[in-house]
Amino acid sequence: MLKSELLARLRAHPIDRAASDGQVRAAMRQGDAIEWATFWAFIGALAWCPYYYGGNDLLAWGINAIVFPGLAAIYEASLLVRRRPHPVGVREFWVSACLFVAVVLWIVIQNATWTPAFLHHPIWAMAAEALGRPVAGSISANRDLTTLALVRLVTAASVFWLAVQLCRDRSRARSFMTAIAVIISGYAAYGLIAFAMASGPITWFGDRGVHGFVTSTFVNQNHFATYAGIGLVAICGLILRLYRRNTTTTGGSFGFKVASMIEATGQRGAALIGAAFLILVTILLTGSRGGMFATGLGVIVLGALWFAQRRKALVRGRNVTGVPGALLIPLAFLAIVAVVFSEFGDAFFGKMAQAGVTDANRLAEYIITLRSIIDSPLLGYGYGTFWDVFPMFRDQSIGVGGVYKQAHNTYLEVFQGLGLIFGAMLLTSVALLVLKCFRGAAALRDGVAAPTIAASVACLVGVHALVDFSLQIQAVALTFMAVLGAGVAQSEISQQPLND
Repeated sequence: MLKSELLARLRAHPIDRAASDGQVRAAMRQGDAIEWATFWAFIGALAWCPYYYGGNDLLAWGINAIVFPGLAAIYEASLLVRRRPHPVGVREFWVSACLFVAVVLWIVIQNATWTPAFLHHPIWAMAAEALGRPVAGSISANRDLTTLALVRLVTAASVFWLAVQLCRDRSRARSFMTAIAVIISGYAAYGLIAFAMASGPITWFGDRGVHGFVTSTFVNQNHFATYAGIGLVAICGLILRLYRRNTTTTGGSFGFKVASMIEATGQRGAALIGAAFLILVTILLTGSRGGMFATGLGVIVLGALWFAQRRKALVRGRNVTGVPGALLIPLAFLAIVAVVFSEFGDAFFGKMAQAGVTDANRLAEYIITLRSIIDSPLLGYGYGTFWDVFPMFRDQSIGVGGVYKQAHNTYLEVFQGLGLIFGAMLLTSVALLVLKCFRGAAALRDGVAAPTIAASVACLVGVHALVDFSLQIQAVALTFMAVLGAGVAQSEISQQPLND
């Protein structure tokens, strides 16, 4: 029963005040218990994602496609049973939702065999000629790959939807960011253990550290670097929130403010700083150039948003530490980074010295992919079909060895699969959500940490997607969508439910 209905009955029958108050409290307790149970099941599912090769496996895709949409369906059913509205209605991001639905419908059309034959990819006519019998054609060059890609896309959307609904509550949003930091720290710790004992008995689906880099449970160190970077940004955001709350004073000298920061570090900041140190070490030991640069950008964006918040607070007369005091935090962080680089930077700098900054084969791959996009700019080749399409355009600009399953640029791969129009729609749907987080990060209020972290993480994964395909690894993609959902949920100034 809705709280509003109970209050209406209370006004109509004052004699039942005590009973009605008890019903309201009981209904609220029951609703909170269901919300928290769903929340922790959601956290457990996110913790599972990196376990099996970073989620980059057919088995993991299937499990995730059952778990996350299943949780979303259970949550929706619980709202119906409790007669409760959504904490955040679709109308709060209706443009992104409409764009996403249009893209999903287009993917279904790409995979359909009832579309006109002149729209079908020529490979189906060639197959019919080779087999000597009719073959059902489609716009997609490989309907199986498109179906798999659609399943992964819908799984990511269900993760975002759950995070938006569950993290509207401010306490759950804080618990969510803490849980993400703990989960990624755990995988980073395992990565270091496996790296240190690569020749020993500790393994996880095969030897790790064989190539001299930390990979944790991921197949590729670059993808783990992106995943670890998300954790580092989240932890840095929690650290800044801690110091923002614990260094706010009504006056006092600069030395007093320094002392308050030291006290906060000793009481509650030590664990966060230790986790940040651990993850930073693992990122360096991955030797990932793109992962390191993208993580650095994410941390810089986080710091810039934090300074912007403090500057706005000072202008409005809020009671916060001034710029000299605020500078102590980034200076301390830079000192830690310098120490970590001096002790653990050999893998990173060795990779830089050996491979340089650019990769000639990757640049050639981008050019070939661009040519394929120009060849079919409107229809695309079917979402997720890069593996089959790239060999059709491959030339002598790259070596004959190796199989290219991904474009190492998520944006190019999206445009190649969906075409320019629907590819732009998919990217715009996400970009609008990120913009909402940036706007939420500019607000002066409690709960600003979640949109600030989400906006910074979006910059991290968005930049790394220019040079690699980490966003196509489910551990990275689903964690990012969950963080983005939490950021969107906390982006509104009002903490009232934003129901439909």
